[in-house]
Amino acid sequence: MAMVAGRAGVSGQTVSRVVNDSPRVDPTTRERVERAMAELGYRPHRAARALRTGRSQTIGLVVTTLATVGNSRMLQATAEAAAERGYALTLVTAGDSVADAFDRLAEQEVDGAIVLNEASALLPAAQRPVGLRLVVIDAPPSADLVVVHSDHVGGAATATARLLALGRDAVHHLAGPADSFAAAERERGWRETLVAAGVAPPAVVRGDWSAESGYAAGEALATASAVFCANDQMALGLLRALAERGRRVPEDVAVIGFDDVPDAANYRPPLTTIRQDFSALAHRAVELLVTEIEGAGAASASAVVPTHLVERSSAR
Repeated sequence: MAMVAGRAGVSGQTVSRVVNDSPRVDPTTRERVERAMAELGYRPHRAARALRTGRSQTIGLVVTTLATVGNSRMLQATAEAAAERGYALTLVTAGDSVADAFDRLAEQEVDGAIVLNEASALLPAAQRPVGLRLVVIDAPPSADLVVVHSDHVGGAATATARLLALGRDAVHHLAGPADSFAAAERERGWRETLVAAGVAPPAVVRGDWSAESGYAAGEALATASAVFCANDQMALGLLRALAERGRRVPEDVAVIGFDDVPDAANYRPPLTTIRQDFSALAHRAVELLVTEIEGAGAASASAVVPTHLVERSSAR
């Protein structure tokens, strides 16, 4: 830093302010310092900065699995959001114990952690690490946790109302795992919409988020005229099962998914789905966590990210 200061003709304190992105630097001076940094090949030393600030500039992400497209997309989106705020991301898988995952994070001295989806179901208050700042994505509202989630209920209600508007006699639901907050909320949105319309909800068929479970559900849903699937992967498996049984989509069966994964538009037929904004979820979660880490103020207790219907051929 002394070499950078000498090359740019400024004080070491000014170089420090530029490195830490302080607003208290004249733009012309900032440009001169950044040019000197580039010429000298200077990079901030993460370990040294951690000793000085007491922060590692690293956050953890706790997941149970990366086998689902939604979790994989959340990993990518969170890594990008963290990098934009100057933080590295450490991934740990929880398996059957979030406590073990937090032990591994403690060894790496992360500044905070984001707990994703099903892992939140494994997070009883007694297992929450003392002193570690947390943001949970997809969990019930809590007075002592910062929670971010998509509008699962609203998205499910929109999908169900769209299927009812097609004049189908019943709207079936291919649900996610029973211990998933997101799956429960989507099921609630489906059920409440049917009840409000005076339609008795059919028995739920449950999958595990995978395309294989959607395919397996084909037998139970073979005679349905409309199906709202709790995610796109299960919808993909269901489309194959219906096709093998000679059921045409959307002529015989209208199908709507949830997530809007990148391949949804390339299914046969292209899948009508509820889009949840993974990038917005990740950025909001990282923003709330960094606010807590850097002491810029107390984070709000919860945040809800809107969803919306993407209309394609499977529910015309």
